[in-house]
Amino acid sequence: MAEQQQFYLLLSNLMSPDNTVRKQSEETYDTIPGPTKITFLLQVIRDASAGEEVKQMAAVLLRRLLSSSFEEVYPSLTIDVQTAIKTELLAVIQSEGSSNIRKKVCDIAAELSRNLIDDDGNNQWPEILKFLFDSVNSQDVGLREAALHIFWNFPGIFGNQQQHYMEVIKRMLVQCMQDQENPQVRTLSARAAASFVLSNESNTALLKHFSDLLPGILQAVNESCYRGDDSVLKSLVEIADTAPKYLRPNLEATLQLSLKLCADTNLTNMQRQLALEVIVTLSETAAAMLRKHTNIVAQSVPQMLSMMVDLEEDEEWAMADELEDDDFDSNAVAGESALDRIACGLGGKIVLPMIKQHIMQMLQNPDWKYRHAGLMALSAIGEGCHQQMEAILSEIVSFVLLFCQDPHPRVRYAACNAIGQMATDFAPTFQKKFHDKVISALLQTMEDQSNPRVQAHAAAALINFTEDCPKTLLIPYLDSLVQHLHVIMVAKLQELIQKGTKLVLEQVVTSIASVADTAEEKFVPYYDLFMPSLKHIVENAVQKELRLLRGKTIECISLIGLAVGKEKFMPDASAVMQLLLKTQTDFNDLEDDDPQISYMISAWARMCKILGKEFQQYLPVVMGPLMKTASIKPEVALLDTQDMENMSEDDGWEFVNLGDQQSFGIKTAGLEEKATACQMLVCYAKELKEGFVEYTEQVVKLMVPLLKFYFHDDILHKIICARVRGPEYLTQMWHFMCDALIKSIGTEPDSDVLSEIMHSFAKCIELMGDGCLNNEHFEELAGILKGKLEEHFKNQEVRQAKRQDEDYDEQVEETLQDEDDNDVYILTKVSDILHSIFSSYREKVLPWFEQLLQLIVNLICPHRPWADRQWGLCIFDDIVEHCSPTSFKYAEYFLRPMMQSLCDTSPEVRQAAAYGVGVMAQFGGENYRPAFTEAVPLLVGVIQSPESRAKENVNATENCISAVAKVMKYRPECVNVNEILPHWLSWLPLNEDKEEAVHTFNYLCDLIESNNPIVLGPENTNLPKIFIIIAEGVANESIKGEDGCSKRLANVIRQVQVSGGLWTQCVSALNETQQKAIQDLLNTA
Repeated sequence: MAEQQQFYLLLSNLMSPDNTVRKQSEETYDTIPGPTKITFLLQVIRDASAGEEVKQMAAVLLRRLLSSSFEEVYPSLTIDVQTAIKTELLAVIQSEGSSNIRKKVCDIAAELSRNLIDDDGNNQWPEILKFLFDSVNSQDVGLREAALHIFWNFPGIFGNQQQHYMEVIKRMLVQCMQDQENPQVRTLSARAAASFVLSNESNTALLKHFSDLLPGILQAVNESCYRGDDSVLKSLVEIADTAPKYLRPNLEATLQLSLKLCADTNLTNMQRQLALEVIVTLSETAAAMLRKHTNIVAQSVPQMLSMMVDLEEDEEWAMADELEDDDFDSNAVAGESALDRIACGLGGKIVLPMIKQHIMQMLQNPDWKYRHAGLMALSAIGEGCHQQMEAILSEIVSFVLLFCQDPHPRVRYAACNAIGQMATDFAPTFQKKFHDKVISALLQTMEDQSNPRVQAHAAAALINFTEDCPKTLLIPYLDSLVQHLHVIMVAKLQELIQKGTKLVLEQVVTSIASVADTAEEKFVPYYDLFMPSLKHIVENAVQKELRLLRGKTIECISLIGLAVGKEKFMPDASAVMQLLLKTQTDFNDLEDDDPQISYMISAWARMCKILGKEFQQYLPVVMGPLMKTASIKPEVALLDTQDMENMSEDDGWEFVNLGDQQSFGIKTAGLEEKATACQMLVCYAKELKEGFVEYTEQVVKLMVPLLKFYFHDDILHKIICARVRGPEYLTQMWHFMCDALIKSIGTEPDSDVLSEIMHSFAKCIELMGDGCLNNEHFEELAGILKGKLEEHFKNQEVRQAKRQDEDYDEQVEETLQDEDDNDVYILTKVSDILHSIFSSYREKVLPWFEQLLQLIVNLICPHRPWADRQWGLCIFDDIVEHCSPTSFKYAEYFLRPMMQSLCDTSPEVRQAAAYGVGVMAQFGGENYRPAFTEAVPLLVGVIQSPESRAKENVNATENCISAVAKVMKYRPECVNVNEILPHWLSWLPLNEDKEEAVHTFNYLCDLIESNNPIVLGPENTNLPKIFIIIAEGVANESIKGEDGCSKRLANVIRQVQVSGGLWTQCVSALNETQQKAIQDLLNTA
């Protein structure tokens, strides 16, 4: 009993407002063994005399315990205790008077049954199913609510019995939705129905069967909103996001309802925004379906625009020195974001005509809020309406620039915003077409001394403009830009000293950096104008509120240094380094969220680029904080929906919904910095090479675990190889990295990151060579590559099915094409990995490869898309090149398709097939001989076809020419060489495919050096033609001075040089460029 009382005390201390008391109690609670916790917590929940707060706390803790530690705690309980828990929970639900506590106990029951569904889908708590059926038919409203709550929380509760009970589930939900007396039951049953639909999102038949529940759900959405409850509306948003096809039979009604709620100003802002969210989400998840209802979308556009007009008058606005974050709950921000997303979702073809007229009217409205909203709307739709706006960009820009002169400062601000956004969305066309108008308008707006907020935004727009501005365009304005920026900088420095205001200065410093970054060495004359003031800021701006200014100034100095180059910057370099080092030594005192940290880290990397090897001396100081930032451990958590609601996204948490009421949360603060730090490590390794050696080990050990870390794209950038320390060290490092690399190829969900990892892995295998993978590696890799290929085929089937869908249209086709390109890109990386393995391990790896053989054979079937056939053939090309003569045992699979592919309509496929014939001749061995008799006429046919040199065909054609050369060189017995040679000579030189060009030139040298009469012609009459071929090859850089081939060609020319008449004849046949090329060859080779 005493123990029980102590436990009550512990629970109330866990809710204490005093941090110390709470922390101690949490530590004590954690030491109690799991089974004991369960017993105590259940006793509290059952205790009628316990206070409501304590009981709630106990219920929450018990649910969490079952959710997070079920496997550790529950199975160790005796069967009797397990049965008692189940019985107790159901008894409490039936007897508990407080609906709040009853709800919490229902959550516990749902959590327990979620864990009691075994691997075969049997629910090992059949009593709860009986309880659900009894309760839903009970006269007691509380019990009906309890049953719906449990089903809402865990819609998979029927396990493998779901199909059997399908009609019962449906009848139960319909009956509750029609409960006229109890609005709460109607709401709960709509939420439960939505939850059930969401948990069966991929079961098309089920969604169809339950489609007649949707009108009831929509009715509940409407009713509950007017009772101040938006939970059903949130469920509707989730359906739009996850199972949009469920809405199709009633899409019109769904959209009409959303539009009605969004337009109703009696509802709260949050509810109106959620209603709009249904339409906007559908534009992203079911664009094709929504495009059939453009009339409703057109009605939603004015709703978004009217939300954007919902702004407050604020006298202080123009003078504010701190930029407060956008109020994300505000209608203005929600409207703007919705517009941006719907334009991206549905595309400009549909959205621009709907909105253009509205915006034009708003811009002529006497009320500043409308003009402001019109300009912000223009900024918002730029990305989605890119193509359509580009066509009328001149008229848009001329119109927007007028508003830089608007009487109201917030409209001028919005005009700067639109210019900045367009400068990014339409670069570099925007800069090329409008540089004169835009630069002068922005410089003029930057002089608006009485409205610092507008000044700062004009400076920000200038940054966007110069970032993407071609250097040649910016140079003529450099004088004027620099003068303006300098005047403002000096004035604002004074203001900072006198009044402490800094907003404009922060932006101007970045504008200067951006101009210098684009102007590069042309900025040298202005260097001394800025550098003293900038150094002054870094030295003196030490107060906490000036941290951002100081960080941006550090960035500016390092960018100017990089722009003007080492020579000009050197006199200041050591002073700047000292300033940076001083900040660095105070670095340990900087708070983790100090904005200077990321600026510092980037500045160090730029200093490293400027100083080169001389930077090495600073590494010991720089690496500490860099490694600290790169090692930030992000907070992650697995939460259920209820916990997630308590941890809101504004604390820097982002959530990924895993379905089934569960979410994965990650705190993204610090991740940007982590990503930057990892990029900087790559930069140091590249710049300093062996100077970085002593850090490679700790860097690799830091980077490898990050492969698993897929929340930020840049974190994994490149693996740094430490060759410098000799082979044992390299092997050691490789073993440390290899497992992680292979695993991450299997698990990385982001295709961009995945292709980077696969590329790095292939490069590492090429570098490390034979022996770098052990049997386990091979085993795991085979499974993963097999998975990638199977997924490739499956994705193609899915896309084919989408092409048969009733909503299929040309925009859907565009998306499918993008997905297809993405898939093919991953296929190219599979090919890269196999290439690196074949080239390192040669024929001994073939037995391992056989488990993938059938999949690769599938790729080259005639009915497959051309990219599949291209890469399938490339893989067989590699096998022939690196694993012959053994490769012939697979000829039955690839030889016929390869011959047929020589005349394929796709040039990429022809190229892969022609390359294959070439390597067969060079490496394949005796068995392939019969193939050449068939192949050569086909190759000649391709080369001589009228379009063979067209841009899209030229690479394939050049591979055919090279293949003919290889057959003549390595398999002359298979073809009539003398008959082919005159033709072959007329096809030279190869201009596009440099690798194949070298093969053909080497063969040409063989022929010339052996005085082949056909090549040289009677009395050497072909030599002038040969000179032209060689000169073209040099001019085209197909022959490089350093390779053996160029030395042989130079010798041919020197031999002609000594016989006077012939030399004159050969040289006079060349034009000026060709003569220079011959001269270059003689000088370098």
